[in-house]
Amino acid sequence: MLPFFADLVTRTDEARREFETNPVVLEAVANGMSVERYRKLLLELYHVVWHFNPVCAAAASRVPDSHRQVRYFLYEHMQEESGHEEWVMNDLEAVGVAHAATRAHAAGTHTLALNGYNYWSADRRHPCSVLGMMYALEVIASVYGGPFSSAIRESLLLEGDRGVSFISSHATMDTEHMAELRILLNTITDDEARDAIAESTLVNFHHFTRLFESV
Repeated sequence: MLPFFADLVTRTDEARREFETNPVVLEAVANGMSVERYRKLLLELYHVVWHFNPVCAAAASRVPDSHRQVRYFLYEHMQEESGHEEWVMNDLEAVGVAHAATRAHAAGTHTLALNGYNYWSADRRHPCSVLGMMYALEVIASVYGGPFSSAIRESLLLEGDRGVSFISSHATMDTEHMAELRILLNTITDDEARDAIAESTLVNFHHFTRLFESV
């Protein structure tokens, strides 16, 4: 039997490739975005980031003792991610969107679908499914966050990390998180949890690709 991390990569690689080969994604990574589209993306990301810790908390409250290592991992990860939606708000402010407008923004259908699935899966599918959400989002951030933030910085003539602090910082942070997640995933041996994590990874890649296409 493959270590679960390797098995998860194999089972979900097509969904990852669908994201990275999407023409909208390729264009954004190569050439950046207009300020209008970048604002729309950050407004959707605000809702994804705002709900990240509540989803993790919902999952942690349901993790059985047989997977207590997942619960402890979630506790630590939530502490590290606390307040990161404010980074997104600050980036939005740097490109002309006031905090009040960010808070008032209604999430799009793909963002609602992504967040709704993650809450449902933590509650009704299997609490370990939250690791699929983490895996998909951290792959996107660690692999594509750096090139994308550089392209945005150049296309919008931004200085330093002003306006791209969330994406550029997570490109580095999530590389470290991925190493930690790999160790954790390899402790999971039961098929029910593994299948839920794989399903969650596929769904999160799918909805995030649709989210990116929509802006």
